[in-house]
Amino acid sequence: MTGPAITVVGSVNLDLVATGKTLPAPGETVTGAVLARHPGGKGANQALAAQRLGASVTLIARVGDDAMADEALALLTAAGVDLSGVARDPGAPTGVALIAVSETGENQIVVASGANAAFTPERLGVLPAGALICQLEIPLATVVKAVAQAEGFVCLNLAPAAAIPDALFQRADLIVVNETEAAFYGEQIHRARGLVAVTLGARGAELRRGGELLASASPPKVEVVDTTGAGDTFVGALTLALLEERPLGEALAFACAAGALAATRAGAQPSLPLRSEVEALL
Repeated sequence: MTGPAITVVGSVNLDLVATGKTLPAPGETVTGAVLARHPGGKGANQALAAQRLGASVTLIARVGDDAMADEALALLTAAGVDLSGVARDPGAPTGVALIAVSETGENQIVVASGANAAFTPERLGVLPAGALICQLEIPLATVVKAVAQAEGFVCLNLAPAAAIPDALFQRADLIVVNETEAAFYGEQIHRARGLVAVTLGARGAELRRGGELLASASPPKVEVVDTTGAGDTFVGALTLALLEERPLGEALAFACAAGALAATRAGAQPSLPLRSEVEALL
């Protein structure tokens, strides 16, 4: 059975991941790391997460007209995500994320946006029907235009944190932030019209509306390998679960379990779990 239709408007990157014993302090060089290359980008990660969990996903994004684009889109193609809305930009390279991961799974990330930064509003076509997921790794004006077009459920992952117009808070049916992002937005986030999910790392997540706690969930205990992509998995999973009209507590538990599973494997997209794996863990 085909799952709910979700369109993701967002970023595509190729992740260059160096895994070592510790993360460097400012000015420090850490040697002995192992390098890997994985498809990434918050938009692409959330699209693949939702697709693997059972949604029917369309990704709208921009990549460079280069070899890195094929590598960055490979797992999305294999999973059957509709990439007809992904354009190749001859004037900008595919986005790249430089990621350092410690042996405990913590990470540091620097992003060279490339074609993602060139995804300006005039390059956004008409959105397909269905739900919409956006993040903030593409120009804010493009996110604003996408949300204005949307007629169904809208999820905004307000990451990386940035000042956004109040209209986005009032339009979103679901806002997802981590603790750092929640602190950046402060009380503004609790004036949002819809649901607000705050992820708390190993402590799980909370779901609120107007500041009132509606549900909380803790993730299953897992052995953490790499937290890259866990938050994006949570976004895709929670959006899908709410579209399936699951009770709030059940939807949050599903998303926490999916995010926990993503942290048990290396890489952003290679780690994203299948629905059967999440259900087995639950």
